Amino acid sequence: MGNGSWIQEESSFHFIPKTQNPDTHNPNHMDMAKVRIRNMSADDLDEVIKIERISFPTPWSEEMFRAELRSPISRTLVAETEGNGGAAIAGYINFWLVADEFHLNSIAVRGKLKRKGIASVLMREMIRIARRRGCVHGTLEVRRSNLAARKLYEKFGFTMRGVRPRYYSDTGEDAIIMWVELDEQEGID
Repeated sequence: MGNGSWIQEESSFHFIPKTQNPDTHNPNHMDMAKVRIRNMSADDLDEVIKIERISFPTPWSEEMFRAELRSPISRTLVAETEGNGGAAIAGYINFWLVADEFHLNSIAVRGKLKRKGIASVLMREMIRIARRRGCVHGTLEVRRSNLAARKLYEKFGFTMRGVRPRYYSDTGEDAIIMWVELDEQEGID
């Protein structure tokens, strides 16, 4: 990433911008220096589940998140923001690392913090981790109607590669299969 760098402190990562972000005139923009990415723990479940329930028509259960925390192939990260009351979970991302591939399972941001760049920070961190683990491509499924998510994924080089008809059992909606080749994404790490 050309406008900053990531630093690691124990099991968390912080984005440190090189210069003031050019989008500071945008009232919806959040200062990314105030966003911290770290591994999710069981202590985060209550807040993550609140975000999950607001974000998806068929949310994951607490046990599903616990299973992801135990799985050796799964990574779940949270984005924290600093505010008057201290750190608060702003969003999360869950993905699998299998051989030379990563698979994005879920990403969500707290409603009032959407469209402030937090999902992009989470996506960049997932890609950085995947590259370090030797992944060369990634996949995901997204609802056909979720144009905002599809636009986010396209920003990171994902392209449509197929359709899973009636994939989502709650609505019968199709899933768009998206794919990215990491070697084509030189600027994202």
